[in-house]
Amino acid sequence: MLKIIKRGHRKSPKPEPTDLEFEPESQPITLSLSMEPLPLLRDVAVLDRPALFLKKLQLSSFYCDFSNSLKWVLEKELKRQTLMELVDFIDSGSCKLTGPMQEELIRMVSLNIFRCLPPASDLLEPDEDEPYQEPSWPHLQIVYELLLRYIASPETDAKVAKRYIDHIFVLRLMELFDSEDPREREYLKTLLHRIYGKFMVHRPFIRKAMNNVFYRFIFETQRHCGIGELLEILGSIINGFALPMKEEHKLFLVRALIPLHKPKCISAYHHQLAYCIIQFVDKDYKLAELVVKGLLKYWPVTNCQKEVLFLAELEEVLEATQAAEFHRCMLPLFRQIGRCLNSPHFQVAERALYLWNSEHIVSLIAQNRNVILPLIFEALEKNTQGHWNQAIHGLTANVRRMFQEMDPELFEECQEQYLEKETRAREMEEQRELTWKRIEAVAATAGGEDMRKGMGKQERDSCRACEEEVLYS
Repeated sequence: MLKIIKRGHRKSPKPEPTDLEFEPESQPITLSLSMEPLPLLRDVAVLDRPALFLKKLQLSSFYCDFSNSLKWVLEKELKRQTLMELVDFIDSGSCKLTGPMQEELIRMVSLNIFRCLPPASDLLEPDEDEPYQEPSWPHLQIVYELLLRYIASPETDAKVAKRYIDHIFVLRLMELFDSEDPREREYLKTLLHRIYGKFMVHRPFIRKAMNNVFYRFIFETQRHCGIGELLEILGSIINGFALPMKEEHKLFLVRALIPLHKPKCISAYHHQLAYCIIQFVDKDYKLAELVVKGLLKYWPVTNCQKEVLFLAELEEVLEATQAAEFHRCMLPLFRQIGRCLNSPHFQVAERALYLWNSEHIVSLIAQNRNVILPLIFEALEKNTQGHWNQAIHGLTANVRRMFQEMDPELFEECQEQYLEKETRAREMEEQRELTWKRIEAVAATAGGEDMRKGMGKQERDSCRACEEEVLYS
């Protein structure tokens, strides 16, 4: 005999029913007491299998409480075995699923996987020692595997299945990407990718739903566990974009992908994000200018580890950039690179200097050396004279030598300008110190307005000029 208790509700005071009744529920039904096992599908006649298949799906729609490992042990094992049998049955293709069978299958899957996720952790850190593990995973994994086999089966007709795997189902599936269990996110990634590939009618909707997830993450929550997995799917989608690229896809790059560089937790998904960005530039090299300017817009100011990630991504983008696009963005780009070269964080300076290891980037720089060298010459000289890290000294010397061999006259001209600038700076500093000394001397003889009352007009004007010189120098 089986007692049915709806999860989250009190037990009904009515007497126990004698027969098992199934009613449509929006939530799984909690399983209690004992269950009689049904015969195996392979042991019954072919004509009886659809009815038995439906019964097994209904049996698997019950929720088992995994909060206590000693509770309902036999029932949990029976449900696990039933789910495993259903997976084998779908995989064998021995019986084509009718419409009602597919509908009941998706209903069972929905009742098992769609649930309220536990409260999120305070921080989104990819290097946690012990990631969260879903207690009901022993059943949940098999349900995901069953859904995956159903979608991947050649017997599944997309025209029929789209009635049950509809927009609502896809949307709820995407909500589960916020699960903290990496095993579940891995299954969800595979499932959504298969759905995108099989159900062409859902493709625009899936892209739009991804957009919405990214927007909410960027501009509202700045926490979501599945951004990396969604970007991984997106990388495959971008790879299949036809050329010339639609305006819709370019807008997606500008409005969603580039702003994904803004959140602090970018290290959790940067590898996948950079792959998507490079896919766009590889597809259409004219987008390189837009991407570089987008990176500069969100360039970190105080987060050095994030800056290292940006420089690594920038190198990949520049590898795919052509001369015309490079020329249009080189001024702001090398102003920023100059700041990176002088960074006291040696990894930032080192990563910026590594840009000169790329033959393609060096060739672009060589074509525009008249503009680029004056922008970064001061940074190179300051590194040579005073950077605390010896490795940076060596890398900087290599870059200086490269420019010197590239164009000796330009290098000498920049060096002269730098020395003149340094001389002027020293003179201004000396003048500033002298002015302060004059003010201190005047202030030492008398104080404030009392002092000025005793001054002649010429002395007052001289004192005022000294003060203004200090203020505006």
